[in-house]
Amino acid sequence: MNFTIQNVLIAFSDDYATVDVQIIDGAIAAIAPNLQVIGTAIDGKNKLLLPGFFNAHTHSSEMWQRGIMSVFPLELWLAELYDFAPLDPEQVYLSALGTAVETLLSGGTSVVDHLVLIPGLELETIAIATRAYREVGIRAFIAPLIQDESLSAGIPSGESAQKHEPYFRSTAATLEIIEEAVRQFHRPDEGINILVAPTGIQLCTDALFQGCTELSDRYNLCRHSHLLETKAQEKLAQEKYGCTAVEHLKRIGYLSDRTTLAHCVWLNDADIAILAETQSTVVHNPLSNLRLGSGIAPILKYRQAEVNVTFGCDGASSNDSQDLLEAIKMGSILHNVTNSDYQHWITPRQAVEMASLGGAKGLNIADKLGSLTVGKQADLVLYDLTNLSLLPRTDPIGLLVLGRPTNVVNSAWVNGKQIVADGKVTTINVDELRQELFNRSQWETKRKSETVAQIEAHYRTVMGL
Repeated sequence: MNFTIQNVLIAFSDDYATVDVQIIDGAIAAIAPNLQVIGTAIDGKNKLLLPGFFNAHTHSSEMWQRGIMSVFPLELWLAELYDFAPLDPEQVYLSALGTAVETLLSGGTSVVDHLVLIPGLELETIAIATRAYREVGIRAFIAPLIQDESLSAGIPSGESAQKHEPYFRSTAATLEIIEEAVRQFHRPDEGINILVAPTGIQLCTDALFQGCTELSDRYNLCRHSHLLETKAQEKLAQEKYGCTAVEHLKRIGYLSDRTTLAHCVWLNDADIAILAETQSTVVHNPLSNLRLGSGIAPILKYRQAEVNVTFGCDGASSNDSQDLLEAIKMGSILHNVTNSDYQHWITPRQAVEMASLGGAKGLNIADKLGSLTVGKQADLVLYDLTNLSLLPRTDPIGLLVLGRPTNVVNSAWVNGKQIVADGKVTTINVDELRQELFNRSQWETKRKSETVAQIEAHYRTVMGL
C-alpha cells in the first residue's frame, strides 16, 4: 500500500509539472519533485497521473442486451428490455465484472451501478454484484433499482383512461429489502456503498420516494434516480403532479447535496434553479440520450447556474459501451452546438474535473476523493503518453479528452491498492471472463413482441406521432 510514483506528469494550474507522488497507507502523502522513495518505486516517466473518474450512472446487467436493442425511444426500449428472458445470478456476476473492467480500462475507479434486481432474489442479486466488485477491487456504489408501479404507468395517459396492473411487490416490502441490504452490504470503508435509488417519477409513488428519503437520512446514504430523461416523462409529471417533476421532488424532500440525478434532459430554468438551490448533482449520459433520441441535456445552463455535473455511461444496452472516456468526450463537445458563446464551452480540463471531483461531490465524498490532493485517498489512474493514440506530444489532457484514446490506461489504484498494471486488470482473469461472456450468449436478433406493439401504439397516440 506504500509506493512512490517518480517523475510523473500532473496537471498544475494551467500547465503541467513533473513531480513525485508518495502514497502511504492508501492515501496521498506528498506531491513534489525529488521526494524520498517510500515503499515501491514506480516509473512515471512519460506518463500522466489523474484522479480516478466516476462512472456515475450505469446498469451493469444490461451488458447481456448490448448491440441487440431496437432503435427505439426510451419507453419502447424499456418495454423491449422487459421482454427479454429474466436474468440469472451468474449473469449478474459476470456483467458486474465486465462493467468494472471496462470502467477501469477507460479511466474510472468508481462505478454507480443502478442495479436491476432479480424478482424474489433481490438480496442475492445485491450480494452477487458486491462480490464481483470486491473481486475486481473497483470502488462500488450499488444503487438497487426499485419501483412500485408497473411498466405501463410510465407512459402518459393522454386523453384515454388507462388501467395499470399493480406492481408485484408492495412499497413497504421494497423498502424493507433496501434497509436489509444496507445492514448487510453497506461498507464504505471497504469500498462498497449502498444507495437508495427509486428508478424515477415515472414508475415510483411518493411513498417510495419518501421512504427512500427516510432511509437515506437514517443511515446517511446517498440518493440516486433517473430524472426527466424524455419528453414523455415531462408530460407524465404534469399529469401526475400538475407541476414539474423537479418542483415535486423538492416538495417531497428528495433533492439534496447527496442526490445524483441521471439524464435531466427536459428541465426548465426554474427547475435548474431548484437543483442549484438544493445542491443536487446531474449525471450526464450523452451517449444513451442520443441512442434513444431522448434529447440533449442543457449541461451548459447547469454549469452556469453552478449545478454540479458529472458523467455516466448508462447501461450497456442503451449505450452499448462502457467506455467512460468516450462518454466524457461526447458529453463535452456535444454542447458546442447548443450555445454559440464559446466562452461557456467545456474545456478538456473542466471535463476531467467534472469526471473526477464532480463525481465525488455528487456522492458526498469530495473531501476524500476526486483530486490529486495530499490527504485524499489514492484512487489514481496512470496514462501512457507514448501510446500511439496520445501522440504526437501536444496537450496530454486535450489528447485524452478530445482524441480517441485506446489502451492508454497503464496503471490504476483504488485506495492505494493496484488493480491495473501494464494495461491489464490484475485482480481477476479477464480472459476467463471474456470466454464466459461469449459462452453464455449467442448471435441473435430481436423481434417485436405483441406486448411491445401494444405499448408502441399507445405511445405514438399520446406523443402525437
